[in-house]
Amino acid sequence: MGRLSVNLCGIELDNPVIPASGTFGYGYEFAELYDINILGTFSFKGTTREPRFGNPTPRIAECTAGMLNSVGLQNPGVDRVIDTELPRLAKCFHKPVMANVSGFSLEDYACTCQRLDGEAQIGWLEVNISCPNVHGGGMSFGTDPAQAASVVRAVKAVTTKPVLIKLTPNVTDVAAVAKACEDAGADGISLINTLLGMRIDLKTRKPILANTMGGFSGPAVFPVALRMVWQAAHAVKIPVIGMGGVSSPEDVLEMMMAGASAVEVGAANLVDPFACKRIIEELPGVMDRYGIQELKELSGGKCHG
Repeated sequence: MGRLSVNLCGIELDNPVIPASGTFGYGYEFAELYDINILGTFSFKGTTREPRFGNPTPRIAECTAGMLNSVGLQNPGVDRVIDTELPRLAKCFHKPVMANVSGFSLEDYACTCQRLDGEAQIGWLEVNISCPNVHGGGMSFGTDPAQAASVVRAVKAVTTKPVLIKLTPNVTDVAAVAKACEDAGADGISLINTLLGMRIDLKTRKPILANTMGGFSGPAVFPVALRMVWQAAHAVKIPVIGMGGVSSPEDVLEMMMAGASAVEVGAANLVDPFACKRIIEELPGVMDRYGIQELKELSGGKCHG
C-alpha cells in the first residue's frame, strides 16, 4: 500500500478520502466525469426500506459559507438499490463501497441492513441515526444514547459487515452517544451529519425551505465538526470517520490529527464535482509540506491537546 493508505475496520483503503452520502449519488453519475476508483471508497445515497419521494420543494437554500438542504432521504428503496443501482455501480467502481442506511424504526434499520449485508460489493454499513430532515426516526434515535445503542444492537444482530454509526451534531454530549454505540457493538463512528438551521425569505417573510428547517453544511461547520470528531475519538477505541465542511487536503489532515481514521467530503462535491479528486491529488504535496511521510502516522492517532 502507498503512503496515503489507511485501514478502516479491517479494510485497506488506497487513501482516506470518501465522498459523503447524499453528495455522490450511487457513484456512476460522477464516473462520467473521472475514474472514481481514485477514491478510498464512497458512501452511497441514503437508502431506506421503502422508496421515498422526499420532502416538498424548495429543498435547498444558500447560506454564507455553506448551504441548507431538506431533501428528506429521497431514494428508490433497498430492493431497487440492490436490483438496479449496485449492478450499475459495479461496472465503474471496483472497490468495496459504503452503504448508507436510514430508517424510522428498529425493524426498518434491521431489515434494510440485513438485505444489504448480502451484497458482495458492500464493505461497510453506515447507519444514519442523524438525519434532521425527516419526522420520526433518523435524528430522534441519534440524540439519545440509549436509543442509539438500540439501533446498533438491532443491526449487529442481523449483519456480518462492519457497522458504522453516523452521529448528529445536534446534541449536548456527542461523546456520550459515541460511547453508547461502541458499548453496544458498533465497529466505527462517523460524524458529523448536518447542523439544524433555517433561512427566511425577506420578501415573503416565510422560511425558504418548504420543510422550514434543514441541514446546514459547508465550510462554515468545519470547526464544529473538528471539535466533535476530537471529542468522539477520545471517547471510543473504535475507528472514527470525520466529516463536516471538509474541502481541502489540509482539512483532511486536521481531521486525522483530531482522531479520524478516514474523512468524508460532502457539500464540496455539490460545489465542485472534482473536489475529491483534487484533494487526493494534492494530498501528497501538503503532506510533504508538513513533514508527514505516511498517513498511517496520523490515522486515528489523536494529536496532543
